Amino acid sequence: MSTAAAISWLVTGARGQLGHDLLELLSGRADDQVTAVGRAEMDLTDESSVRSGVRDWLDRSAGSRAVLLNAAAYTAVDAAETDEAAAQLVNGAAPGWMAEETAGRGRLVHVSTDYVFDGSATEPYRVDAATAPRSAYGRTKLAGEQAIAAVGGDATVVRTAWVYGRHGGNFVRTMTNLEAQRETLSVVDDQVGSPTWSADLAGGLVELGERDGDVPPVLHYTNSGQVSWHGLARAVFEELGADPARVQPTSSAEFVRPAPRPAYSVLDGSAWTGSGLTAPRPWREALRLAMQEGFRD
Repeated sequence: MSTAAAISWLVTGARGQLGHDLLELLSGRADDQVTAVGRAEMDLTDESSVRSGVRDWLDRSAGSRAVLLNAAAYTAVDAAETDEAAAQLVNGAAPGWMAEETAGRGRLVHVSTDYVFDGSATEPYRVDAATAPRSAYGRTKLAGEQAIAAVGGDATVVRTAWVYGRHGGNFVRTMTNLEAQRETLSVVDDQVGSPTWSADLAGGLVELGERDGDVPPVLHYTNSGQVSWHGLARAVFEELGADPARVQPTSSAEFVRPAPRPAYSVLDGSAWTGSGLTAPRPWREALRLAMQEGFRD
């Protein structure tokens, strides 16, 4: 059950894909106060900027419950391979600073990723599965999880995967645009995951943030079910009324990237629903609803 008391929210990464959806969702909550910050207002590579920003918000939140939704991240997976120091500050150190500042004063809900796993599993990763990142991005995100765990307190790490939304670049938007530009295209069919609509993820994070009582230290949230990138691309074409046969399968070996991609990214969501939180809808249903809002540039 969620509380009726007013909540003071701090949303980091407010101009990003997930941040946009969080702000849209929170804008309808008349009794709550929402503070939105992007890179200009809070530099996550600068410890003093992070700490002072969080402290100032907490001071202004006196008399209300305080919930920090950390949707900010260094998400350039390939660039992180040669810029790991910067990624480590944003993804690894900053969440720890946030956890230290909110400890005893508010709740931290931090978004993490399937990349903390090695992608070699054959069944969905549970929240307590062994982590073994294979990329700089994954290593830095795991460092953030560990920094939060070291602080403890009222904080939850929420791992997600394959996120897409109306704002920013993402796979669904890319496929939507390519459908209008190419007769055929090739998409890898040997990577499997759970496509996750950022609007649904935002709803889950807010539900978790406003929840009364203790929250688990680690949870997984994705839309339910699984599919390959090839299967997701075909589904996008189907939603556009295009022939899905125009999307042809290929292998990851044909699309070598600087950072290795997990072959299997499916996350077990049983801890989420087991905590009494709303079960995510199936990925195919979410895609249909999302594309009704429009994705083409």
